Amino acid sequence: MNFKIYQVDAFTNQVFGGNPAAVIPLQNWLSDAMMQTIAAENNLSETAFFIPTEGDADFHLRWMTPSIEVNLCGHATLATAHTLWQHLDFKKDVISFDSRSGILKVSRTKTGYTLDFPVDILRGVTDENELEIIRNVLKIKPLQVFRGKDDYMAILPSQADIENLDPDFLPLRHLDARGLIATAKGDNVDFVSRCFFPEAGIEEDPVTGSAHTTMVAYWSPKLNKTELSATQLSKRQGELNCVLAGNRVLISGSAVTFMVGEIFI
Repeated sequence: MNFKIYQVDAFTNQVFGGNPAAVIPLQNWLSDAMMQTIAAENNLSETAFFIPTEGDADFHLRWMTPSIEVNLCGHATLATAHTLWQHLDFKKDVISFDSRSGILKVSRTKTGYTLDFPVDILRGVTDENELEIIRNVLKIKPLQVFRGKDDYMAILPSQADIENLDPDFLPLRHLDARGLIATAKGDNVDFVSRCFFPEAGIEEDPVTGSAHTTMVAYWSPKLNKTELSATQLSKRQGELNCVLAGNRVLISGSAVTFMVGEIFI
């Protein structure tokens, strides 16, 4: 079996920036085990697989890290839409994907692409054991800690605290979550972040679109604004523009193709 594969850098306008994702178009699903094996072989934070579908969506989309399938992934969705428009001659200006997180839409704009994702729902974390684990991971006491659908989120005092993080990932094994988001008010943007998902095979994710559905749920009411600018302060770094629109978050960014190839199985 041979399959086309596209590697796309998302949330950036230049190669070697943003977050790389592999995109693999299929006509029918491979076995879950085979797709997970391919994602492990790619060894990127996410590999996206999609097939044509009928009904409320154009395609059915799934995302896999090197070790697990995830419920939501922003940068690989952006990369998939980019692949469809730039390489597979998709005609419409809006693509709809059926996914584990419901119907997701991506629109094409003059400057890039906009994701339409569900906003996360937060609860404050007060359990002292959970708080101690997060303090031990980050080696700093957060101002507040929240739990979203998939991740914990720690609010830190400053951008410098985010930049200086040197996490100890071992304690994260004791938390039942995909990972941990650390965020603070930005010096030159509304908020900054770093995101850690060691249990998903990703110690630090370069740019995490899905995490911004969690952070916008906090920062929008905190800053009393619905349009927010964000920077994820990984080594590759990513720039995102976010809009809270009711129970949805619109996340805008660019993408560039790094590689087009073929898989032989």
